Amino acid sequence: MSHITLIRHGQANTGARDEASYDRLSDLGHQQAAWLGDHLRSTGSHHPRVYCGTLRRHIETAASMGFADPAQDARLNEMEYFTLAEAMRDQHGLPIPKEREGFVDHLPKVFAAWAKDEITDPYESWASFETRTQACLEEIAAGDGPAMVVTSGGLISMALRQAMGLDSAAMARVTLAIMNTSMHRLFPIGGHLSPVLFNAVPHLEAPDRHFAQTHL
Repeated sequence: MSHITLIRHGQANTGARDEASYDRLSDLGHQQAAWLGDHLRSTGSHHPRVYCGTLRRHIETAASMGFADPAQDARLNEMEYFTLAEAMRDQHGLPIPKEREGFVDHLPKVFAAWAKDEITDPYESWASFETRTQACLEEIAAGDGPAMVVTSGGLISMALRQAMGLDSAAMARVTLAIMNTSMHRLFPIGGHLSPVLFNAVPHLEAPDRHFAQTHL
């Protein structure tokens, strides 16, 4: 097995309230990704295999990092949080937050209902999201040499849930903590992928870049 470095995409369209509008990087998102690419090159990071999802924000992040032709796999795409939030509003009367603070309470409730199959006819089941995440990462880990995967916070938190046995509430807290263009590493230990790095942003640690340590 080879180790995998998971990278969350750069800051997207923070004002969006639907999937299509959210799926593009902001100017800051492109800059975050460029800084990360510079950091990886300056430190001699070795990732002979680069993957990303098929979402625009994944592809744009990889390109701004300096990877113009990563292997694309739709199984690395994010869950559709806005779609799930609309279903929770319509089926359970849970309002969709209008500010960041509201999502801190909202996201765990959505995850809990989704995991318990309490959302009728979701676009994708929790089990499907779980299965595709595990299957894709296992295939990547079985390849030769370290791999880099540009994806989204929800998929990263699902991968960590699987590695650490987290419940949906803990997974939600992990999701909320993940910063844009942060790095997370899964390393094979005893035949299983185990987390050895979480939420690392060395490219954003300089005082004049702290403003770029964003979650949304």
